[in-house]
Amino acid sequence: MLTIFTTAKPFRGHIGIIQRNALQSWKALHPAVEIILFGADEGAAHAAQELGLHHEPHVERNEHGTKRLDYLFARAQLIAKHDVLCYVNCDIILMQDLRRAIERVHAMHREFLMVGHRWDTGITEPLAFERYEWQTELRSVALRLGKRCTSEWIDYFAFTRGLYGPDIPPFVLRVFWDNWLVWKALDSGKPVIDASRVVMAVHQNHDYSYHPQGKAGVWNGEEAGRNAQLAGGWRHLRTIADAAEVLTPEGLKSNVLRHWFAARRYARQAGRVLRNDVWHTIWFAVLDLIRPVRRSLGHKF
Repeated sequence: MLTIFTTAKPFRGHIGIIQRNALQSWKALHPAVEIILFGADEGAAHAAQELGLHHEPHVERNEHGTKRLDYLFARAQLIAKHDVLCYVNCDIILMQDLRRAIERVHAMHREFLMVGHRWDTGITEPLAFERYEWQTELRSVALRLGKRCTSEWIDYFAFTRGLYGPDIPPFVLRVFWDNWLVWKALDSGKPVIDASRVVMAVHQNHDYSYHPQGKAGVWNGEEAGRNAQLAGGWRHLRTIADAAEVLTPEGLKSNVLRHWFAARRYARQAGRVLRNDVWHTIWFAVLDLIRPVRRSLGHKF
């Protein structure tokens, strides 16, 4: 069976509603699914007690008080009841297709990482999980009104215990850590599977009011830059498109497009190097050569 682990923001307002929606959807997957909620954020203990979750109040944090991903993964793998775990961001609604996909992949791979695209969807109210049709209705809403995000956005990571060891850098829960996790599995020679064709993970849209600098702070702040450094730069960042295999209704198939995505990534980076390094070098060399002429014409440089 499956252990899902996550951490939440304070259960207030709209964020509180969508986090409860997410947790309740995970509870509906199967009675044997274990859910671990990390953190002592406002409302977390009450939500864990109400929904019957395993609550782990303690989470190691950085100097700014932001939760550390390496602690979550290490602790979850240590205490999980099951050998297949899934880290999920606490605004993601999961349905039965996720559980079935994990079972299919695990039947074919002893070790694996499974990821997939998310569907951004505007949800503002508590969902009626007691309704038998809630999954069908949610799928319809996501397909009609939602948007499937690109492969850089990764919000769930299903993996076998031990896939990630103590070498996860001390990332905080901002950006780049998700792409590093995919790179790490690939670099370790482990099967990485894209389940997007058979799994619909619904991301409930929200604002960034939880960060003092809003969206800009999350994506461009000091902690984002630090995460990029810890990851080792773009060479250690991968996306869903880099998965070696794709899970389809017919089974696992090789992801033949991953080589094209890799080539495009390297070409893009090469272009940046040419623009930022080679061109600048040539430009300043030319300036050095013509500086005497420019000075004779009265220019300072």
